[in-house]
Amino acid sequence: MSPDPPKSVPIPHVLVVDDEAEVVELLRRYFEKHGFRVSTAPDAYAMRACVARESIDLILLDLGLPDADGLDLTRDLRKSWNGALIIVSGRGESVDRVVGLELGADDYVAKPFDLRELLARVRSVLRRVTPADLVSPEPIPSEILEFAGFRLHLRSRTLAQVDGLEISLTSGEFDLLKIFLEEPQRVLSRDDLMNRLHSREAGPYDRAIDMQVTRLRRKIETDTNRPILLKSVRGVGYIFSAEVRPL
Repeated sequence: MSPDPPKSVPIPHVLVVDDEAEVVELLRRYFEKHGFRVSTAPDAYAMRACVARESIDLILLDLGLPDADGLDLTRDLRKSWNGALIIVSGRGESVDRVVGLELGADDYVAKPFDLRELLARVRSVLRRVTPADLVSPEPIPSEILEFAGFRLHLRSRTLAQVDGLEISLTSGEFDLLKIFLEEPQRVLSRDDLMNRLHSREAGPYDRAIDMQVTRLRRKIETDTNRPILLKSVRGVGYIFSAEVRPL
């Protein structure tokens, strides 16, 4: 029997609403790099049109739009739209923060902002307000995870084929494989993996994750030149495509 095809992976859809073209382009490129789908709008009119025709998971909203006050827009959005909303604005006064949150914003980030902090806030908000499979599925509650003829034993931190033959893994290889098995059919960026493994993001020339994936493939793939379990997603990261079954 041939294996079932991999499930489609939901990708969080972020709408950046800002009239500063440089800010919009910076956020678009950064969030696309980290695996998000990004739409943009320069004003309230374009934002409303995008929300009406697209399925938006989170809006990054600037308060100083040319055709509407951002706080009024936040109030209006909350009357008819239930997605996540983060205000990103140069208006950093505490009263704007308080009013924005009271009107229904999930978070408030003042400009200038750190991109990594903004990314972390976006992920945190999405975890709270969106379906779990869109952001970070809960780990499978089991002591053994079976996949493609292998069994990963979580308590003993060992990997074996179903016939009992043990496969030697380093501690780092075990931790990496465990992450993939807990979140199969989901694209994980290099930064996601680096944060999970080492509590930091991958630098622009940091190939540590790629090297670990290469070593792990040697242990579980039949042909490392044509991997079918642990696949690369160009420009983003990796996805574990096999079915995982808890035992």
